Amino acid sequence: MIGASSVEVFCFQSAVGQNLFSKFVTGNLRPAQSPARVMTAGVGGWIAPLRSLMRRESYPMAVNANNSPIHKDRRAFLGAGAALVTAALATGDALAQEPQKADGRSASDAGPENQKVREANPNTFLPPSTDHGEVPEFWNSFSTSHRRIQQGGWSRQITVQDFPLSKEIAGVNMRLTAGGVRELHWHNAGEWALMLSGNARITALDNDGKAFVADVSKDDLWYFPTGNPHSIQGLQPDGCEFLLVFDDGKFSEADTTLISDWVRHTPAEVLAKNWGVSESAIQGVYAQPPDGHYIFQLPIPGTLEQDRRAAAGAKGLSPVKFSFSLRSMAPTFKTGSGEVRVVDTRNFPVSTTIAAAHVVVKPGGLRELHWHQNADEWQYYIQGQARMTVFFNGSKARTADFNAGDVGVVPKTLGHYVENTGTTDLIFLEMFKADCFMDLSLSDWMTHAPPSLISQHLGISEEVLRRLPQDKAPIMPA
Repeated sequence: MIGASSVEVFCFQSAVGQNLFSKFVTGNLRPAQSPARVMTAGVGGWIAPLRSLMRRESYPMAVNANNSPIHKDRRAFLGAGAALVTAALATGDALAQEPQKADGRSASDAGPENQKVREANPNTFLPPSTDHGEVPEFWNSFSTSHRRIQQGGWSRQITVQDFPLSKEIAGVNMRLTAGGVRELHWHNAGEWALMLSGNARITALDNDGKAFVADVSKDDLWYFPTGNPHSIQGLQPDGCEFLLVFDDGKFSEADTTLISDWVRHTPAEVLAKNWGVSESAIQGVYAQPPDGHYIFQLPIPGTLEQDRRAAAGAKGLSPVKFSFSLRSMAPTFKTGSGEVRVVDTRNFPVSTTIAAAHVVVKPGGLRELHWHQNADEWQYYIQGQARMTVFFNGSKARTADFNAGDVGVVPKTLGHYVENTGTTDLIFLEMFKADCFMDLSLSDWMTHAPPSLISQHLGISEEVLRRLPQDKAPIMPA
């Protein structure tokens, strides 16, 4: 009601009241008044039956001699009214986040239900009350991707076609048997890789035509720039599995230059002239599969030194280090609850388009609230269980669960955290289409601004601010 010096605004305390009001202002339950009229004297009669669902708040209002609101204070009142209308109109989104606060009947789901998917995604089925609004899907999984299986191994991929938010990076998960070969090839994108298990031999050609040959094992990396030809072969005892990360979300394994595919589709007389041999000497080329080998089985190769000597030729071996030992480097950041190893051009110079952070979080630990200034974050979960909330600005936030083999994407500059919700170490990659790793944390920001300014923004005391980590702490304890 409107009085001589104040106005009372009734604010809904629950989603039920908000829903009724939302129906009113959107036309599903509408008296004669407009929303603007509802926020003035006309609201009293209509809203009286709902007062049990509301709380009362008073706002100062100056009046003139005719007991009419003075314009300059009316603005504050209308601002409060606009906030209530906005809250009501947002109710459709808010209701989706309320079940965990409601009684059992409201949150029940009689089915049908994919129980395994539900159990793997508890924060989707019963999201935190802080989740709000509609956001793009930022979860995907190699476990739901098609596997291309051939003699010698298999592959599966996630690209922007499968995962629209993944615009900057595409990923491939590949397995090779002992002797299995990902044939000699190159891409129109830079390739970064992490060995997940086993052993492999990699070969490459640098821009001066010099050969690179190396053996890699679990937690080793490699990077092959766009257009540099290379190969991967599984070694004893059981081949290998690895993750490939490409610096283009539109990348596809189907659009790769395979040596057998290319020469198979070159006229024999041209190929013979190019190599300076007779056509009869190259007939085996045209007996190869018409679309190339891609992955195929070969015998176990000889020793590393044998292959290096054979590949070096007169030019010698390449001075470029296309591989990197992640397990040999000390953590870039380390706390009692986990550690982070950052790999970018500062310690792996050849990797000019991909930067990475390898993150380990102990049970209950938290990869702190933070954001990245220079690129989208593409995540790959190697081990454990996690949940992540991404804040999409404009009051929009969503929480999702992640397990081994899952992929997440956080657009550039959006705030987020990753929490270990399992009983074992959480291990995941943060990947960026960038030459260097960059991040800023909420705690770091708050401890490097005037305390009174932060306190007035967030309603917390300066004493609480003094308890925040004063130095960068990427992993916080349980």
